[in-house]
Amino acid sequence: MELRARIVSLTLAEEFAISRASRTTQEVVQLELEHEGIVGAGESAPVYYRGESAESAAEFLSEEAPALAGDDPFALEAIGQRVEDVEGQAAGKAALDGALHDWIGRRLGLPVWRLLGLSPVGPPTSYTIGIDTVEGTHRRARAARGFRALKIKVGGPDDLARVEAVRAESDMPLRVDANEGWTLESARELVPELMELGVELIEQPFPAGDVDSFRELRELEPRPPLVVDEGCHDLADVAAAAEYADAINVKLAKSGGLREAVRMIHAARALGLRVMLGCMIESQLGIAPAAAVASLVDWVDLDGHLLLADEPYTGLEFRDGRVLPGPNPGLGVAPA
Repeated sequence: MELRARIVSLTLAEEFAISRASRTTQEVVQLELEHEGIVGAGESAPVYYRGESAESAAEFLSEEAPALAGDDPFALEAIGQRVEDVEGQAAGKAALDGALHDWIGRRLGLPVWRLLGLSPVGPPTSYTIGIDTVEGTHRRARAARGFRALKIKVGGPDDLARVEAVRAESDMPLRVDANEGWTLESARELVPELMELGVELIEQPFPAGDVDSFRELRELEPRPPLVVDEGCHDLADVAAAAEYADAINVKLAKSGGLREAVRMIHAARALGLRVMLGCMIESQLGIAPAAAVASLVDWVDLDGHLLLADEPYTGLEFRDGRVLPGPNPGLGVAPA
């Protein structure tokens, strides 16, 4: 197999802010995998809190991945075992995993979701409203009226006012994501108000290592489900998350790809956890593998490509508030 990696900078439609930082561009790593005249493609955005970068992912794909991939794209289990021996590099692994599945689907003439025996229809996706002024939050919420759920980034001084602003503009289900930006005290003050506003879940309210705050907040009733994101990367983290949270957010860029993500989903179910399927800011190429397995989860947050200024790839469908994989072979996307 021949692997060709490159770094691409995606431009956002407008500045996107969370509790830690803001940005107007997102670097992703893209991979082309060629074998027997067929080219499969994959993409992933490095997760900054895992200490990864587009450069480190591209280096992994160029220098280590060719030997790990071997010469048989169908040997997913054997490839996965070799890749698992490499510490970290989740973004590079996810791009490789996506390219392998794309190649197999193209080789067999079937979309990935059908290869996996799944339905192409999952829950509606949320649309993310980044941290902004209260006035700016009103504007962003009005622009998002075509969506069937909204996720509000919080973790600042105006959290309640901003959630109230979104509720004033929309009667859709609301979710909040603090990206580790709350303290236990602030959470205890906010949760009753958020319940009144109809917030259906709270994502990563506390730093990943502060599991005691998770446990204490779970004693508050009533409250929305608590979802772990930054504190749950791959299969090895799922059992621990079940001890202090109600759900996990599975992202292929954290897990290292589709196969590990599916294992996480099944493990979470066995442990009584609910599951959100999330993403980073990626093009349709990076979102497509997750869209293929969205039917397995409770909540979907696959809006990364919808935050971009343009569409470098096409093929996914947006219908009835859902991000749906297309009928074309493999991941079903192609350069615009």
